[in-house]
Amino acid sequence: MAERINADMDWTQYTREFEMNLRRIRAQRGFSQERVAYDAGMSRLQYQRLEGGGSSKDPTAKTLIALAQVLDVSIDELLPTPWPDLRAR
Repeated sequence: MAERINADMDWTQYTREFEMNLRRIRAQRGFSQERVAYDAGMSRLQYQRLEGGGSSKDPTAKTLIALAQVLDVSIDELLPTPWPDLRAR
């Protein structure tokens, strides 16, 4: 299991790192945003928001799985490490 960091980690920073991972992996594959969105079953606007193009919700597990499959990576490669500790205190 991935290492966890304390609850003080800034969630905004964590989501920015996720956005950068997504953008980097897509670029390495030579895919357009439109192609990834289509292949993952989402709109281009939804995908752009995941890459940081505006306010977005946290992606669902279904979305993470679809993106990992389209980009041919594990979910762990999409998610930044260490993970924030989200357990209730």
